[in-house]
Parts: sequence; C-alpha cells; structure tokens
Amino acid sequence: MFSPTICCCALLFFIPALLHAAGLNQGRWIDLSHDFAADTLYWPTADKFAKSTVFAGETDKGYYYSAYNLAAAEHGGTHVDAPVHFARDHISVDKIPLEQLIGPGIVIRVADQIGKKDKADRNYLISIDDIKRWEARHGAIEKDTIVLFDTGSAQFWPDAKKYMGTTERGDAAVAKLSFPGLSPQAAIFLAEERGVKAVGLDTPSIDYGASKLFKTHRELFKRNIPALENVANLKALPDKGFTLIALPMKIRGGSGGPTRVVAFIPQ
Repeated sequence: MFSPTICCCALLFFIPALLHAAGLNQGRWIDLSHDFAADTLYWPTADKFAKSTVFAGETDKGYYYSAYNLAAAEHGGTHVDAPVHFARDHISVDKIPLEQLIGPGIVIRVADQIGKKDKADRNYLISIDDIKRWEARHGAIEKDTIVLFDTGSAQFWPDAKKYMGTTERGDAAVAKLSFPGLSPQAAIFLAEERGVKAVGLDTPSIDYGASKLFKTHRELFKRNIPALENVANLKALPDKGFTLIALPMKIRGGSGGPTRVVAFIPQ
C-alpha cells in the first residue's frame, strides 16, 4: 500500500544523495531573478504584472488560507524569450530543451563601457571586441556555454527612468527607450564561432534600447538560441566557473515566459 510518510522519508534520503552525485551540495546558490510585483518593469506596450486576492485569512473552519490570481504579459521581469518570438515556426517556450537552459555559464562585464563617450547615452552595443577582451583573460568561450552580459543595469531596478530610459507607457514611449544591448555582429559570432546555447543580459531586451529592427533577436532566434532578459544580481557571480539554471513557465506555444534564473558556484 502507498504510504505518503514512507514516500516523503525516501525523498528526504535520496535528494541529498542526488545533489551530492551531481556535485551540487558543496557551494553557493545565487538567485539571478527579480521578483514579480506591482513595480516589476515591462515593455511600455505590454500589460504589467497584476496580483489580486481571492482569499487571505481565517476560514470558517478555523484555519488560515490564502490564494491569488495573477496576470501579466509574457515578456517582463526576469524572463526568457523563445525563438518563436522573432522567428516564424521556430520553437516556443515550452519546447526549449531543458539542457539548453542549464549548463556552464560565464559573465562578460561591460559596465565600464556604458556612457564612455557620452554619459547621457546608455544605448551601448556590446561588440565582438568586448567578447574577445574577456577571452584574452579567460580563454576562448567553450561550446554550449550560456553567456551572460553584466552592463551594470540591474542596480537601477525598478527605477524605470534609469533602467529603461523612460517612465512613459504606450507606443510613443518605445522611441524613448535607452539601455545597452548585444550587437547583431556579436550575436552571430557567439552563435556561429562559439556555439553558445543561450545568452542573457541585465536589461529589458537583448537588443539595445534604440533598436528599431531588433536584429539581434532575429539573428539569435533563427538559430534557435533563446535569450534571458532582465537578469539580476550578476555582480554576485564570478566571470566563469558556475552552472546556470533558467526554468521558464511552461506556456504551451508561448513566445516567452517568466523565469527563475539561478546559478550554482561550487566550492
């Protein structure tokens, strides 16, 4: 006969053993996700996160109970863009292979380049040269790496003006966006020359704020390489030597979804 007590005891025994076997019990876990709340930042034309209370309090049976309804656009807060977001007939978020969002990660830091020529301009395009500067210190990026870019933008969250360039909403606000992004040339280099399996930034978009044609999205996604956006806390990671895990909400046919991104740094 099935026994919940025995089942739970077995799990308590086997989970530590599984973590040990995977080498995930000796080290630190780092949360790279912004939480979702009323102040979570979204694209100016996207519906923002909304949470409404179904019930929260003592029931007439004498116990506490809480439940909430949630609503939001796919693309906002810490989330993944699936290739179908900009590539017709390519994979949706529920079809991204798990192994493509789990693997060795690196961080390329470009915060010192933002506004170097003009302090008021945050529309920096991360270049192949930025990538090669990292490689000059650490060696060539290995195949199947997940590459994260630290532009220093996460420090501004959730200040929309500093983070995105505008607090305005609606179609007209899109032209006022200002933040760093990955250049199409660098995206192609990572995909074709380094064989990365995913990329991520601490900004609202993998393309820079002033982009009109979203070429970086298109170059990555036609190659079925997903992108993580609004990644948090990259300053807590080393430049290399960690495992990244990014698990999005499994929305059937979705073009993206809210994602819990974490990293494991072994001792």
